[in-house]
Amino acid sequence: MNRFAALLDRMSYEAGRNAKIRLMADYFRTTPDPERGFALAALTGALSFANAKPGVVRALIMERADPVLFEMSYDYVGDLSETVALMWPRLEDAPAHVPLLSEIVHGLSTLSRSTLPRRLADWLDGLDETGRWALLKLITGAMRVGASARLAKTAVASLGSVTPDEVELVWPGLAPPYEALFAWVEGHGPRPETSNPAPFRPVMLAHAIEEANFADLNPGDFSAEWKWDGIRVQAVAGTGPDGMRAVRLYSRTGEDISEAFPDLADAIAFDGAMDGELLIVRAGRVEPFNVLQQRLNRKTVTVKMLAEFPAHIRAYDLLVEGGEDLRALPFTARRARLEALVGRLSSPRIDLSPLVPFAVWDDLTRARADPASAGAGPDAEAVEGVMIKRADSPYLPGRPKGPWWKWKRDPHTVDAVLMYAQRGHGKRSSFYSDYTFGVWTEGEEGDVLVPVGKAYFGFTDEELKLIDAFVRRATINRFGPVREVVHEKDEGLVLEVAFEGLARSTRHRSGIAMRFPRIARLRWDKPPGEADRLETLEALLR
Repeated sequence: MNRFAALLDRMSYEAGRNAKIRLMADYFRTTPDPERGFALAALTGALSFANAKPGVVRALIMERADPVLFEMSYDYVGDLSETVALMWPRLEDAPAHVPLLSEIVHGLSTLSRSTLPRRLADWLDGLDETGRWALLKLITGAMRVGASARLAKTAVASLGSVTPDEVELVWPGLAPPYEALFAWVEGHGPRPETSNPAPFRPVMLAHAIEEANFADLNPGDFSAEWKWDGIRVQAVAGTGPDGMRAVRLYSRTGEDISEAFPDLADAIAFDGAMDGELLIVRAGRVEPFNVLQQRLNRKTVTVKMLAEFPAHIRAYDLLVEGGEDLRALPFTARRARLEALVGRLSSPRIDLSPLVPFAVWDDLTRARADPASAGAGPDAEAVEGVMIKRADSPYLPGRPKGPWWKWKRDPHTVDAVLMYAQRGHGKRSSFYSDYTFGVWTEGEEGDVLVPVGKAYFGFTDEELKLIDAFVRRATINRFGPVREVVHEKDEGLVLEVAFEGLARSTRHRSGIAMRFPRIARLRWDKPPGEADRLETLEALLR
């Protein structure tokens, strides 16, 4: 475990992509099975533990150390794993046992809620500070070492002659500790094959397009379609060797969400794999994303919910049909197959995402700005922007640059006043980087600020330092780790906040919830009294 912890520690300080790959590859090359497989699972987010939660860690440190000292330390450090790892008081008579990563993963997966705390304390006693930090990161599920799952798979591929895309293709059928994967990559085992009749295939993603990119792109080489405000899904169906039919609905990361959407099972009446957007459609109209959220992250759904929030798939692409893998075909060929398949389906729960006609980029600019007049009709409010796809592009896993682009509609902006701040995590644990902001509305005794959102990104490192300095000198109250800062009409900090949309919310005092808010600009030039009002946001909801 200490060696895996050392890897995480090195990676957290290493900024270069290739250097991170070399660090992981060296670890995988020199670490035996199953240790390296569980390390790969941790780096790719493939581990989850039902009984190992941050609350268990907090309870343990409260028993071993002074609770007030812990709270003060946690407030200063800002990260639970780092705080506990640094201040954990090892018992003098504790056995000097350094657990293996595989031992820890097995224990976290199998120990009951009542027996886990004692074993966790033993592990913490046996590890050094870095080892304790890595163990606690496993439990809290927040590695934050700057390595995506794709980067970890690239490191695995570098052990042999296979490509990262080939690793992506076999990945959905694998499970930790990935011994068959390492054997294949290193050349002493066959290519892993899945027996799942309805497997997930890695999705193809797009890059955000910039204004400068258009000069290098020929509009005649591309097709365009609407970017819908739902969640990306993959609908898969097939028949296994035993003759049993399997139907699955996956998120874009490969999570099986079929149980939450049983109303789509009959609609997926084909053998193959379809890429599309999951939406809620009522009375022939796509509902906003906040309506879809009523169905997301639910393990079970009631009959009433199925009736009130009917699920729908708007199809983008066809990856497999009748056992034939279509991903190597150009987009136009796959699109033709998709159109024919959707035309044969009898269920209204699946339809085709229409193409957006354009001859030059100015045509697409106008369509993006006004989807209602460009064919989106009553669904225009559910359009996030446009997708731009090369007509000859195969369906490739990951995010290759060039074949697909996304061009989102310009975000809304509002000038809001900073009200509360909290320390961030990882490298930002020393800075106040999580912000709650509000706008003015009429109260019983005049104008008051009401919170309308939270954001923790959108600013540069230099801007972060400026906001952090403001928070420290302008603090007027504290609530645990949260600082309240001055926010009067003539004193405070105005933030220009960009966001994708708004929804009604009973959980927010303002009655409004923002979608994807981020800090677009610091308005040092603007007094808080001139920030926007709640009525401005209310108007966007009408």
